Amino acid sequence: QVQLVESGGGLVQPGGSLRLSCEASGFTFSLYAVAWYRQAPGKQRELVAYITAGGATNYEKFVEGQFTISRDNAKNTLYLQLNNLKPEDTAVYRCNAGRTYELGSDFSYWGQGTQVTVSS
Repeated sequence: QVQLVESGGGLVQPGGSLRLSCEASGFTFSLYAVAWYRQAPGKQRELVAYITAGGATNYEKFVEGQFTISRDNAKNTLYLQLNNLKPEDTAVYRCNAGRTYELGSDFSYWGQGTQVTVSS
């Protein structure tokens, strides 16, 4: 049974920080690329960042230098450190795992998401 379970979201003031976690089970986590996506109300889902099985990272330009993606294969866990949060970062954040070319597709694995709300 494949599962991806996100946690760590919540309400934070502008300029604050959060660390999101995604615990994986039911598949060989260490062999897969993993990614964070987000979707804000009324907007399309967008890629935030991904990390390959080999540990190479890739960030969308709008978060580079602000967020950090990492993984701990011993714990089957993906992380996203969110710093200097802005209201426009408000979204549901979902983790995703698969072969690199399948990320974001229905053939990859998806978590249910965790809500991040940035508001004063």
